[in-house]
Amino acid sequence: MNKTVSVKTIEQNDNVSLYSICFDGNKLSEYEKFLTKFKDNAKLNRDFQTIILAMAKIIEHGALERFFRNEGKINDNLCALSIDSRKLRLYCLRISNQILIVGNGGEKTTRTYQEDEQLSGYVMDLQKFDELLRQAQLSGDISIENNVITGIDTATFEL
Repeated sequence: MNKTVSVKTIEQNDNVSLYSICFDGNKLSEYEKFLTKFKDNAKLNRDFQTIILAMAKIIEHGALERFFRNEGKINDNLCALSIDSRKLRLYCLRISNQILIVGNGGEKTTRTYQEDEQLSGYVMDLQKFDELLRQAQLSGDISIENNVITGIDTATFEL
């Protein structure tokens, strides 16, 4: 079953633009769903606060490579926030130092995300979206310049 994906701007300043994906006309982005899911979780509160602090640093300094750990394939932009946590993961597409598309994530209870159906689903959605974004850029439907993805606010993608 195909899902319709749109992109929501989360934060935009001179250093970085944060975007997140929304499925099937949902008002909440995947990043906002992540925040809602874990904001009151006492067991993972420390990890959650670390992720919030890392996002604040990204907003202040940009989506610098040092803030992330590659999670996907060599030819995609998939990464996770690089925090000391062994429990909570937030998956993203790091397009450049100035553009980050934040996805969803969750508690990692298995050795790899591939072994967890939910985490694997978040990763696969982002990887598919990354490919569609690349195709849209090649076709000229969107363009990426500095800290802006032009045309992304009105674009929809079929995942």
